[in-house]
Amino acid sequence: MQKIIETIGLCKKFPGVQALDDVDFSVGAREVHAIVGENGAGKSTLIKILGGVYQADRGKVIIDGQEVHIKNPLEARGNGIIVIFQELSLVPYLNVAENIFLGRLPRSKGIIDKEQLFLKTNMILKKLDCPLKAEDYVGKLSSGKKQLVEIARALAYEAKIIIFDEPTASLGVKEIEILFKNINRLKERGASILYITHKLDEVFSISDNITVMRDGKIVSNLKTSETNEEEVVKLMIGRNIKNYYIKAGKEIQGEVLRVKNFTSDGVFSDINFTINKGEIVGFYGLVGAGRTELMRSIFGIDNRGSGDVFLEKIKVHIRYPLDAVNLGIALVPEERKEEGLVLQMSVIKNINLVKIREATKGPFISRRKQLRVFNEFKEKFSIKTSSDSTPVQYLSGGNQQKVVLSKWLSTNPKVLILDEPTKGIDVGSKAEIHRIIEEMAKKGIAVIVISSEMPEIIGLSDRVITMCEGRITGNFIGKDINEKNLMYAIAKNLENRST
Repeated sequence: MQKIIETIGLCKKFPGVQALDDVDFSVGAREVHAIVGENGAGKSTLIKILGGVYQADRGKVIIDGQEVHIKNPLEARGNGIIVIFQELSLVPYLNVAENIFLGRLPRSKGIIDKEQLFLKTNMILKKLDCPLKAEDYVGKLSSGKKQLVEIARALAYEAKIIIFDEPTASLGVKEIEILFKNINRLKERGASILYITHKLDEVFSISDNITVMRDGKIVSNLKTSETNEEEVVKLMIGRNIKNYYIKAGKEIQGEVLRVKNFTSDGVFSDINFTINKGEIVGFYGLVGAGRTELMRSIFGIDNRGSGDVFLEKIKVHIRYPLDAVNLGIALVPEERKEEGLVLQMSVIKNINLVKIREATKGPFISRRKQLRVFNEFKEKFSIKTSSDSTPVQYLSGGNQQKVVLSKWLSTNPKVLILDEPTKGIDVGSKAEIHRIIEEMAKKGIAVIVISSEMPEIIGLSDRVITMCEGRITGNFIGKDINEKNLMYAIAKNLENRST
């Protein structure tokens, strides 16, 4: 097969970390090539070098048989490479057409030619069988539709190599189907696709070949049709993962949290549920079901219209997050980088952020007290960091999530709310997070897990509550927690709403 892009002996080192170590890699024409590996394996560094964000310390990048030196993203685009990052690079207050042609808007006599702009944009959108219009404002679009704009931009640049970085992290089932259709369209039109993800089911659905990375090196190149998930996982982490979901021998005791008649107009309506000590309750639903909004309201981030919260059978009033924290409720948010961490701050400071008052005496902060908390959770959760002063932005996704968990568990909560706790985390780290969740429940903490991954919800939960369009549609326990029942509870509600 003709090689469209190839790297030879690619190396990149950051302080204390060999991110890439002699990487030889290639992608063929009209190929969907998946790159998998644990957090810190080198996947992101590789695609950032190809996309011009980083420069390699040594090694070669070859495109269509010619060595190229990519110094910035503009040069990457000039060489036919477009990277669609997980954090989309769109301008929300510009329309679809302006985002697609940003930096090269068609002009006539020095003025933007809107007729040509909209004409070219609509031609591209038609190729993608896309429901968007050129004049739609990007800030009002869903995550899935924003991603379509990024793909349309790649088509506008006539990209030869399109790199997708965790493209389904914020997408629902239908949006993922649309994404896969468009990836196949791009492939048919001659583009080569690099697909980076932690979701192995997607790898086996969409890719032709798989490259496995570990510790900055390529450990294997595989044909997708000739391998399986078990082999890929073993190559990624160097061991088999058995008992991926371990049900700890725990005792579920009395009521800890009760939510009664919770309503927020246009968001969720008439929500009623309880959770008991030592119980893991999963909340499952499609994107937009209102699960995150419900938990944010319980925690005091968002205002609700009406309803009551009872903690250990006593009615409580939560107006702000500090009220929730003081009552023993903790929330690990979905977007850990934006809402769960201060990325430029050190690991030790992030872990102690909620308990900063306890380590403070007058104008002074006790490093000894902070270090005690840091060491406790570093050992308990096996947090990998070169030192306590390392900025948390340099940790892998799995270790960042452990820091967020440590921050909240240091408060000894009675209720722990986890919103998409393994989002963007590799399989090895997922297994560790699942173990931590089970351990917390075993200690008597009432745990709420929001997850869009059905196997995770089924594997972790003692009870599952389904939500659709802001309403609870089902409550399942034990053997009734299965894929058929959960999907039926959602689909039935959608069906009822449409009739």
